[in-house]
Amino acid sequence: MKSQEKGTHVFETRFARITALKENGIIKTKSIRYAYSERFQKPVPVEPLGLDIVFPDKTPVCPQKISPLVEKMIGPTQIEDFNPDESTQYLSVIRPENFRENEKLPVVVWIHGGSHEIGCGDLPTADAGEWVKEQNIIVVNVSYRLGLFGFLGGDETRPPNLGLFDIIEALKWIRNYISDFGGDAENITLLGQSSGGDAIAHLMISDGVENLFQRVIIQSAPLGLRHKRQKMSAEFLRKTESLKNDPDIYKMMDEYGKYVPSVIKYGLKAAMPFGTQYGFPPLCNENEAVEKWKSVAGKYDVLIGLNNDETAFYLKTSEALNKYFGKGFGLKIMDKTVQKTTEFIYGKPAGQFAEDFARAGGNVYLFRIHSGLRDNQIGAAHCIDLPLIFGNASAWKPAELLKDVSWEYIHENGKKIRALWAEFARTGHISDASEKPEILSLRKVE
Repeated sequence: MKSQEKGTHVFETRFARITALKENGIIKTKSIRYAYSERFQKPVPVEPLGLDIVFPDKTPVCPQKISPLVEKMIGPTQIEDFNPDESTQYLSVIRPENFRENEKLPVVVWIHGGSHEIGCGDLPTADAGEWVKEQNIIVVNVSYRLGLFGFLGGDETRPPNLGLFDIIEALKWIRNYISDFGGDAENITLLGQSSGGDAIAHLMISDGVENLFQRVIIQSAPLGLRHKRQKMSAEFLRKTESLKNDPDIYKMMDEYGKYVPSVIKYGLKAAMPFGTQYGFPPLCNENEAVEKWKSVAGKYDVLIGLNNDETAFYLKTSEALNKYFGKGFGLKIMDKTVQKTTEFIYGKPAGQFAEDFARAGGNVYLFRIHSGLRDNQIGAAHCIDLPLIFGNASAWKPAELLKDVSWEYIHENGKKIRALWAEFARTGHISDASEKPEILSLRKVE
């Protein structure tokens, strides 16, 4: 490894010569391509390059529709900073600047959420610089195909689970090259939130992942929506057949929304129309999944949990619902609905997963994040874990999610949670003596 002038750092890796930015105590490479793909084809790994890789001006992102809810609750998307790319196999590496030459740091691989439909690995709200510097770890952010390109499919011309195959290729790249950045290839933890957590849970039982990771942190995975999705997916696939060869990705994004399955017909699962699909590579059949998770209990350490008021993110932010259920008896009905839907989609499935894993001999911790603030109407809603884990006050400043929460409160609690999650990433355990914030309930499941 060689340093250039202040502000840059050059990694001489077996993959390529990679120029990174050095700022505020961290070194960050960005948008390293780990694979290529043709439309609806499996990813092909990139061979070692004889070229220089430099920090790009724009971040590659899978084509997607802007979510008004995400824009409101988390913050506006700066479209000019992103470049749509169907073949969205990129990763970024964030490492502390202060580093001993022969040191091997634990590696956390971030798998972003977004209903398998929106987002990317490199967003300011998931910039791990603060965490990396505090805990002396390496974080790798992974981008992969989404939506029509990564999580639909169901036949030979449009195979499903391509997003999972992308992530597997990223993990192979990390195993092969992370030591060139000072990371420990034998100590890799996958961290995912929402659909990213769902992806990680299914990577645990995917073919082709042997020795690619040792631990998982699954936050707010909607595992209650994983069941009996076959008919819905087949209908969605059939109705979007006319779009599959369209060269205009913007038209595809404009059009596919017309064919999203009805929530009335398919129930709550239709709120997340894209997803992992059982019975197709690299996954088993649905009725085999629980036994497969039990069978890997000896391979992976697991930290799994949720936020106490997950669905308030969707329900309590609706102007239409608040018109009738925003106060008085209506608010009591709203609170009960949030409680029941949170437990159905997130809480009970996480608890069952942890219990099954523990009974099979696995090392597993179960957590729940609470609000702790009386005046915070939305409570510990979906995505509240993100500012706690990643920090980055400036990125979260416009977030409606935090309008009733001071940043000091987020930072105070987040710093403790970041330390706990890093402890788990290092060792697979969390000591009873470790400091825990009041907003976090955490227990080892026996």
